[in-house]
Amino acid sequence: MWQLTAGSVVAGLALAAVAVAVAGPWDSGQRKAEREWAAAQGRTGGAHHDPRAPRTPSPAPSAPEVLSVLTAQGAEPAELADLSAGLGKTLGPLLDDKALGKLRTASVVDAATGKPLYGKAADTPMTPASTVKIATMAAALSALGPDHRIATTVTATRDAKTLTLVGGGDATLDREGLRSLAEDTTRVLHDRGVTKVTLHYDASLYSGPRAHPIGPNDNIAPVDALMAGQGRLDKSTRGPAPRSGDPAGDAADLFAELLREEGVRTTAAPTAAKPAEPAGSAKPARSAKSTASAEVVAKTYSRPLSALVERALTESDNDVAESLARQTALAMGRPASFAGAEQAVRAQLEKLEVPLTGARFADGSGLDRKDRVSAALLTALLARAADPDHPELRPVLTGLPVARFSGTLRNRYQDAAPAAGLIRAKTGTLTGVNTLAGTAVDSRGRLLAFAFMAGSTSSPGEAQAVLDRLSASLVR
Repeated sequence: MWQLTAGSVVAGLALAAVAVAVAGPWDSGQRKAEREWAAAQGRTGGAHHDPRAPRTPSPAPSAPEVLSVLTAQGAEPAELADLSAGLGKTLGPLLDDKALGKLRTASVVDAATGKPLYGKAADTPMTPASTVKIATMAAALSALGPDHRIATTVTATRDAKTLTLVGGGDATLDREGLRSLAEDTTRVLHDRGVTKVTLHYDASLYSGPRAHPIGPNDNIAPVDALMAGQGRLDKSTRGPAPRSGDPAGDAADLFAELLREEGVRTTAAPTAAKPAEPAGSAKPARSAKSTASAEVVAKTYSRPLSALVERALTESDNDVAESLARQTALAMGRPASFAGAEQAVRAQLEKLEVPLTGARFADGSGLDRKDRVSAALLTALLARAADPDHPELRPVLTGLPVARFSGTLRNRYQDAAPAAGLIRAKTGTLTGVNTLAGTAVDSRGRLLAFAFMAGSTSSPGEAQAVLDRLSASLVR
């Protein structure tokens, strides 16, 4: 047994090392490799950024290495029955640990077949905390496809003397993205002999309350369709940090500053205004402030949705999660609000035929305690993401943090060998709530999807340790 366990650790380390090497390191919440790619390709123009280009579902770059176990032959029914019996004997005592409080549920399924292997109140809706991001990401990928990119646009009036910075909902837009927009915009203005402009900004794509129901919080900015650096007032950290109360206005101020660096002055501080419809549109102007026809003079795109999903899951990025919930709403013709996003996410998940009884998606990030999902729903979504018929969902798996290596699992599993590299999971933590959902590679190389949820914990550290032991037991 010792040799088997040691071999599993080595295999896990190798698997995780490959995955981490392919994915690249994180830098201020964005992979360095992504920055270098963006710099080399240019963030504006070109086939790589054309949203009209044909889109075909494709797994994330790390998928072949991370998911090679999915190509293995499926287990025989008798083998699964033996595994199910063994899991009952192993998981039952661990779930009885007092550190999990009085409310705890569990689900384990064979990812290759979706067959349930173990359950404890698996259909009971629980507060999921950040594990609800699995549902948010699956809905976004299903609705939009992994190659979708979110645009941020600059429009100009016919005389090019009035500009509008238009937010499209890219929660990863940063200073460099705005700089690219400023450079492209000034090239157009210089060609037309314009060196002074009036600048407006439009964040009207989203509707409803901007503030998250939990109120001002270091874990999330007001949900605006236009922001730069996620509204962080402290740019030196990628974790919780004080946020601006007006991310859209701050992004416009930064854009004005970058225009000035390129030799274009603004007549005054940017003001909120809806732009005129693009030239050629049959729709009337939406604002008395800008009635002349407008044309797009610059545009930048986010990284592909697959990369945004991986970022949201690996680093538990709340801003990206809320953005993608609203992108799902827009794709389904719903209002881009908390309420519209909830309706859209649920409707999209219904198409995936997963168990939604009692489910509630009050937000996309899991910060809202009104969220409700079951352990069975989470494992069903993970199994769907492993299904060869749903390659568009693969980033749900490849984005999960790797035990002892990446994201929110970087410092977990210190005393739960042999988990390193063999477990990938999304964490969830609120006061009194601790959850964990992901995948584990067992000793025979089978991929298991699991979800463990505790809803009345008193010590998050102790509860997390038990959750780590539960998932590590799947490997053994």
